[in-house]
Amino acid sequence: MPFQIENKLVIGVASSALFDLTASHQVYLDSGPDEYRKYQEANINVILEKGVAFPFIRRFLNINKCFPRQTPVEVVLFSRNSPETGLRVMRSIAHYGLDISRAAFMTGKSPYTYLPAFNAALFLSANEEDVKSAIAANYPAGLVLPSKIVDEDDDIELRVAFDFDGVIADDESESVFKANNNLDEFHAHETMHMDVPHQPGPLAVMFQQLALMQRMEERAQKRDPAYRKILRIAIITARSAPSHERVVTTLKSWGVSANETFFLGGMEKSRVLSIFKPHIFFDDQLTHLKSSPGGTIPMVHVPFGVANRLPTP
Repeated sequence: MPFQIENKLVIGVASSALFDLTASHQVYLDSGPDEYRKYQEANINVILEKGVAFPFIRRFLNINKCFPRQTPVEVVLFSRNSPETGLRVMRSIAHYGLDISRAAFMTGKSPYTYLPAFNAALFLSANEEDVKSAIAANYPAGLVLPSKIVDEDDDIELRVAFDFDGVIADDESESVFKANNNLDEFHAHETMHMDVPHQPGPLAVMFQQLALMQRMEERAQKRDPAYRKILRIAIITARSAPSHERVVTTLKSWGVSANETFFLGGMEKSRVLSIFKPHIFFDDQLTHLKSSPGGTIPMVHVPFGVANRLPTP
């Protein structure tokens, strides 16, 4: 039987992340809400172009096609539109064949307060204010950054990449490094605590639930050796030995792991990203997100923790 929503991996996505709303937003900025409403009504049957998060969301929903009996994942649309102006978004969703049936239309207000009602493990938006407000309220959220849209139909895999500190785990270790600005002291702290798991970060639940999806795939492959896995997860972190041990300790304590884990020791993450080619990459530091290979890697900023706090005057 299908999973109840409390047991599903639910992703909330704003229309600004799912589709390219550049033209619509400019009408709103230039002419206000009344003209925006008229513009959307006049263009209700004009299908919106794909947005940065579209390739990720499309493949994420394909997990249900692999497990039609359980349908373990769901996507909910969260929108600042009214239901009337949001009709164009819903018709575009139907046009692309995306299995999204639940939606929250907030008529100008931020929708993040309703994330718990839908059991969302992630909220993706191109609205920076909404994302920062969600993180401040301890909800898992990420800001989709502009990039080129690459959505190859014959690429059935879903590849998801995560930074570790401030994304999967809390920012304790980053706080130590920021406080001392000394790599040796950071490594000494991590070595001293190598057997102490980190507390979960903002996207820990999402990461853990994706790992559960991988176990479902492993069981499916045991039942049917011809089953082709579609989900690959990577952790790409600036850590290196000896601080890598605490990462392993943390994941082991949660009973999860990644397909591929990279301890780069300060190397540019783009060197790995250009080969792994994730459909989405989450990092808490904007400096790690600015060098996308060819501008084609969908980058998501998670504005969490010490890496995103303003310096004290």
